[in-house]
Amino acid sequence: MHRSSCLFSDSVQVSRYNRSHQLMNRVLQTGATVAALAAMVFPTTAAVPSFVEITWMSMANLHYQIADIGIVTDGYITRVPEEAFYGGPSGLAQTRTAFRPDVVNVRRVLNALGGSNHVTRLLTGHSHWDHSFDIGTWSKLTGAPIIGSQTTCYQVMAEGVSPTQCQVAVGKEQIAITQDINLFVVRWNHSGDPSVNPEQHNAVELNAAPKIDTATGGLRAGVAEDFPNGGGSRGFLFVVDSPEGRFSWFQQSSASAIDLHVPIVVNGVDYGAPIDNLRNALADANLDSVDLWIGTGGLPIAELIIPVLRPRAYLPIHWDGLWAPFEDGLPQPFASPDLENYLKQNDVTLVTPKQFMDKWRLDSTGIRELDNRAVKETLGFSNVQAF
Repeated sequence: MHRSSCLFSDSVQVSRYNRSHQLMNRVLQTGATVAALAAMVFPTTAAVPSFVEITWMSMANLHYQIADIGIVTDGYITRVPEEAFYGGPSGLAQTRTAFRPDVVNVRRVLNALGGSNHVTRLLTGHSHWDHSFDIGTWSKLTGAPIIGSQTTCYQVMAEGVSPTQCQVAVGKEQIAITQDINLFVVRWNHSGDPSVNPEQHNAVELNAAPKIDTATGGLRAGVAEDFPNGGGSRGFLFVVDSPEGRFSWFQQSSASAIDLHVPIVVNGVDYGAPIDNLRNALADANLDSVDLWIGTGGLPIAELIIPVLRPRAYLPIHWDGLWAPFEDGLPQPFASPDLENYLKQNDVTLVTPKQFMDKWRLDSTGIRELDNRAVKETLGFSNVQAF
């Protein structure tokens, strides 16, 4: 049997019904809007998926095409310059001026993906500028709703996105995107060390929408300004029930090995320990492994996650730096010998990106690379970056 598959029977429709009612109760308890409730509980009618096409757009920016459902995570295409930041142990606490999203470049990438019809949902892993800075722009260009932290929702509200377009996810949500595509939100932590760079690592949410800077029309990207991490981060467990067999993947965009086992507490509310939250999400999805892990953190995180997640393959993200212009393409090759050895020892296939807009197909048989050179050419990229 496929490692991430599970047995199905005539009870599938009943289990979906039960999951929907459990989700309805959970959303009602959190006081979600009627519009958000409808979007989360009542699945979108969509073509039955057989696979997902995964495009890596840099950093933690991914595009998932699952039949006629298109999902963008983070979508940070703007590059706020390094010299704009200062302060705090990380040097990222404040900025010298506010910045606006690079709408032209975001639109270029959207068009390269096939346009608005290929972006129907937006997710943010957390709310630092290198994740959520452009998400409001993606929503304005496509009309797609956003799922993210309270901080992310406040950020996009400041930019003029309607509150009904952004659903707050605190963790433990089970979202039926369609009757065959389910998303499990996993409350997660952020990289760093509370004793070294607390302004970057510690779980912090905004308590109100930030104010747009009148001089620039933008927001301040500092992690102690308008872009705290949003109460840690969020991981996303995707499960697709295709006619050919079930397949799944887990994505996280940040992590710290120091306190992956420690509960995340924000404003007195305990959201659970990240590694326990992952175990619980797998149990809720009736999985004991996944087909693909997409994530960050190197060897220290892999040693904690792989025994729990048991992935068949690993796609590393957010290792390509923060500052190089998107239009220049991949700034450096992936290299992590210790991690590569650990993956081999655990029979996990390493999927290595070689250029922005690299693309793969994942289905119940595994993952394989797709030719995406035509899309790369529209953005001025070579097929494989030369170093």
